[in-house]
Amino acid sequence: MIGRKIHRLRKENGFSLSECAERANISKSYLSNIERNLNQNPSIAIIEKLAGVLGVDIHMLIGNDADDRGQALTGEWLDFVNELRESGVKKEQLQEFKSVIEFAKWKNERLPDK
Repeated sequence: MIGRKIHRLRKENGFSLSECAERANISKSYLSNIERNLNQNPSIAIIEKLAGVLGVDIHMLIGNDADDRGQALTGEWLDFVNELRESGVKKEQLQEFKSVIEFAKWKNERLPDK
């Protein structure tokens, strides 16, 4: 349900109910009703506001739970993906970069703390 997704994303972003509602320019009680699924059909304008505040694509909020796979592509991940795209990396090339990323991770895990 959309309310559960919004609640999870709000918590992941570290927003209180009041802060999220204020940023989306909606009332705290309205957001609370959405999160508790008392209002299961918010307008597309409200969903767009909340998606913007939560840093996700609107389709992530309105998609079914099977498509969600339990992970939201938020904030810094979206920035990372956009940087990859802007640098010319194609989706098909990501597998090629996996070994480089694994090596960098391995190397960082073995560096002494400074």
